[in-house]
Amino acid sequence: MKTSSRASRDARTKETPEPEISYRRFWRFFLLFLFYFFANASICAYPAEKSEDPSLIIYAPVRVLGNDTIVTNGDQTDTVYEGLEQGKTFEVSLRSREFEPDAPNYTPRISGVMHVENGTYGYQMSILKSNNGDPSQCNRYTFSYDNCVAGEGHFIHTYMHDGNPLPSFEGEPKLVEIPDDIDAFTELLWSSLNEDNKVSLFTRYIDIATGKYETRIVNKNK
Repeated sequence: MKTSSRASRDARTKETPEPEISYRRFWRFFLLFLFYFFANASICAYPAEKSEDPSLIIYAPVRVLGNDTIVTNGDQTDTVYEGLEQGKTFEVSLRSREFEPDAPNYTPRISGVMHVENGTYGYQMSILKSNNGDPSQCNRYTFSYDNCVAGEGHFIHTYMHDGNPLPSFEGEPKLVEIPDDIDAFTELLWSSLNEDNKVSLFTRYIDIATGKYETRIVNKNK
């Protein structure tokens, strides 16, 4: 994602028809979660009735505020949205949140925001996780990217690999190559996900110059 100048905050108090991930002239951004990302709409992992805490699976994973596109893996989407609306930064907005309370995994909360304005853009990504499985401490990491190279993006996820409990993601977001074809990219991502665990996929390309975007959504359970 990307964040640019924060001028004209008043103009961003209304939700716009979502700008999206860009590539052609600059770069393409994606933040992937194993959930259904759809702007300003709540989503539900399947099936909802099996969850002990519905707030962990029913939430808006993508929201747009003016020139900002917010993507997360939980209900912190609204936390970031409301924080930006109040004039807070992305990082400060997330100070009120921690990892998910799903012991013993304590799933990290991963979030990103992309800011597009006047043909420029920037993005930030965040992960909030327990201290090596210790819930008494929340470790907070924010990564900011500017002046990105066309065709390059960054990937952040919740866990490093399988385990009991599941080990949280470590290190910086991974550098990835993003092709200039949304359908090819969507297929690559979907086919790379574990067949038993994947639920849905949302991808979007935003043209930084025009703000126009394309979106693809894939659902395993139709």
